[in-house]
Amino acid sequence: MTQTVTALYDTYDGAVAAVNELEASGIPHADISLVSNNVDNRYDKDHRTNAAADAGTGAGIGAAVGGAGGLLTGLGLLAIPGVGPVVAAGWLVATAVGAVGGAVVGGATGGIVGSLTGAGVPQHDANFYAEGVRRGGTLVTARVDDARAPVAREILQRHKWVDPTVRGAAYRDSGWTAFDESAPPYTPEQVAAERDRYIGGRV
Repeated sequence: MTQTVTALYDTYDGAVAAVNELEASGIPHADISLVSNNVDNRYDKDHRTNAAADAGTGAGIGAAVGGAGGLLTGLGLLAIPGVGPVVAAGWLVATAVGAVGGAVVGGATGGIVGSLTGAGVPQHDANFYAEGVRRGGTLVTARVDDARAPVAREILQRHKWVDPTVRGAAYRDSGWTAFDESAPPYTPEQVAAERDRYIGGRV
C-alpha cells in the first residue's frame, strides 16, 4: 500500500532541505512534490515551460531554477485558485492541473485540496495545507509505501515543519474555517506579515 506524507513549511529553504533529504533517502523525485507561494515573485515569467506535460513525468514543470538535480531542477510557474501564483513541481501538481498544457496553467482544475484528498489526505488536513500555501508557505508531499512512511514523515518533520494542530488552531482563532478557492489570494504584504508572525514566534 502507498501513503501520502505531507508537511508545510514557513520557509522555502526548509522545504528544499526536506526534498533533498527525501531524495537522498532513496525516494524517487517522481514521487515527491513541492508547491510554494510565489506572490513575492521568487521566480519570474522567464521560467515558463510546458507545465502539465513535464509535471506528469514527475520531473517537474519548468526550466531549471534551483537544486543540483532531481525534483528541484524542474520548478515552474502556475496559478491555483484561491492561492494565486505558485512555483511548483511534481505529481501533486500534475493532478491539480489535470491534462491542461501550455506554458503556464491559468488555473488548476482540481486545486490543492482536491489533489490532496484524492491522494488520501483527510479533508480537514488538505484544507489546512492549501490555506498554508495561500498564506505564504511551501508544501512538500511524498508518495511512499507503508514501510517507508515513518522514515519519510521523520524527514519532513526534521526541517522546521509547521505543526498542523498548532497552526490550524491559530488559523481558526482568527476566524478561518476552511480553504476557499473563491477568496482573493494574499497580497505580498499579507504574506510578509504571516511569515513574520510565525517564523518569529515559531507557532
